[in-house]
Amino acid sequence: MVLSHKQREELDKAVGDYLKSNGYHKAYAEFHKEAELPDKIEDKFTGLLEKKWTSVIRLQKKVMDLESKLADAEKEFHSGGPTRDKRDPSEWIPRPPERFSLTGHRSPVVNVIFHPVFSVCASVSEDASIKLWDYETGDYERTLKGHTDSVQDVAFDHTGKLMASCSSDLSVKLWDFTTYECTKTLQGHDHNVSSVQFSPNGDFIFSASRDKSIKMWDVASGYCTKTFLGHREWVRAVRVNQDGSLIASCSNDQTVRVWVIATGEVKADFREHDHVVECIAWAPHSAHTNIASAAGLQKSSAAGPYLVSGARDKLIKMWDVSSGQCLFSMVGHNNWVRGIRFHPGGKYILSASDDKTLRVWDIANKRNSKTIEAHSHFVTSLDMHRNAPYVITGSVDQTIRVWECR
Repeated sequence: MVLSHKQREELDKAVGDYLKSNGYHKAYAEFHKEAELPDKIEDKFTGLLEKKWTSVIRLQKKVMDLESKLADAEKEFHSGGPTRDKRDPSEWIPRPPERFSLTGHRSPVVNVIFHPVFSVCASVSEDASIKLWDYETGDYERTLKGHTDSVQDVAFDHTGKLMASCSSDLSVKLWDFTTYECTKTLQGHDHNVSSVQFSPNGDFIFSASRDKSIKMWDVASGYCTKTFLGHREWVRAVRVNQDGSLIASCSNDQTVRVWVIATGEVKADFREHDHVVECIAWAPHSAHTNIASAAGLQKSSAAGPYLVSGARDKLIKMWDVSSGQCLFSMVGHNNWVRGIRFHPGGKYILSASDDKTLRVWDIANKRNSKTIEAHSHFVTSLDMHRNAPYVITGSVDQTIRVWECR
């Protein structure tokens, strides 16, 4: 270490003061002579060496603390979060900031969905395209074109080998996901097709339309095998339950309906929303006990099935399909509720809204446990991966955001 002349002079005076004040007179006399110190050392050097020494010790301790914190932070970064290792995956929820913000669409993103097998997600937009992205790396994969108007929804079958999409061009398209080719175009709706979903076994596709109908299509032949009529307005969404025996639909007529697929009959008709019902989701079995607890039901009677809905009245409502009752409502969003999903662990519901937020709801306590300012414009849709710790959201701001859960 090289000291300047002034630094060396100040150090000599500090050492001299230390020797003199601590009674090392012989050593001080020799040092005084060799270092050519003045007869009187200025007061500012009194106790300076001790101060410097103790401050060095403090700094050394601080450096060690910072190094320890850095090591912890690096561990957290690699493991995915401060509490991830200590928490069960069923309790992981999305945390800001977003991992990726995916851009490429030229119009609002209408819907987003994860692929059931590959690390890929699909987004559909009013720009008439379907885009595929790698949600683990944030890379753009490809664009599928075929629709001539706004694409409204997209779905995968359970194997991930087939994809269905629907559009304002009145069609439903079936895609081979191994070749990315459109293999069939299903036509029969008279207006905007707003929702599409496969049956659990992948043999049928259900589509909902602004023509007030829900259609059931045979995947192998492409023929419409059944039409469900009863809604008085635009049918916004259709969802099939886990065993493929029931479908639920929601509509501009402010109702949620449950239909028996085999007979086409209406099993339940829920009418407690005060505005257009935008989205619905079937509760997985893992959520049944939490729903029963929130509703004050006996756990023995928590058989379900249960259904959740989100509407333009800003409310989220939980329905018991067996009894035909609304079990409870959850209040918190400041604008239309546009997307809703159950957490695979069964403890939470995730919702997206025109208030630009992504919210996490604790089912058992019926409360909003986390609010994420997700986008700069309306959040139109969301999806949560069943196995990987990721959530995606789509927005009118034309972006798709990937959120890591921990």
